[in-house]
Amino acid sequence: MPIKLNLDLMMVRRGVSLTELSERVGITMANLSILKNNKARAVRLSTLEALCRELGCQPGDLLEFVPGPAVDGGVEI
Repeated sequence: MPIKLNLDLMMVRRGVSLTELSERVGITMANLSILKNNKARAVRLSTLEALCRELGCQPGDLLEFVPGPAVDGGVEI
């Protein structure tokens, strides 16, 4: 997928665990794991806003364009 979510990297930089971020953002650990592992097909702006608020970052810190073919599939969160 050409858009990569660098949630795992930002979590490490901020020293936040999956469990802690899940509680703070109000997203299930399963859905947060899908985002963290780049298995999501789409991300709601409200989810992106909550992640940025809790991680103290900008959307551009989480999203990265990686040239390559688009991959169909995934889960919308």
